[in-house]
Amino acid sequence: MFEHHTKPLLPRKEYYRRVARHAALGLTVIAVALGIGMTGYHFFEKLPWIDAFVNAAMILSGMGPVATPQTTAGKIFAGGYALFSGLALIAILGIIFAPVVHRSLHKFHLEDEARDKK
Repeated sequence: MFEHHTKPLLPRKEYYRRVARHAALGLTVIAVALGIGMTGYHFFEKLPWIDAFVNAAMILSGMGPVATPQTTAGKIFAGGYALFSGLALIAILGIIFAPVVHRSLHKFHLEDEARDKK
């Protein structure tokens, strides 16, 4: 997926395409995770869709729930979704920032190789 450290840097146009693809993938993961949360809150807690959206978005962003779960099933779902959201947030950040970090490390590696050849 990423160029090897012995290869030259990707041209800017290709790099920007890569960043856009990773951002789109990250947004897709966000949408799926948000959909899971909304569905769970809607069916387990009988929240209206808009309230389910707010709760799921707040937990997914790391802010915490707005409505306190009332049912046992809702509490179990909320706990599981909170754990899932914490890991999803880390994964989403990794997906989105991977091309930027890779390019930075690749560029520094190329600069080190050029300096070592002198």
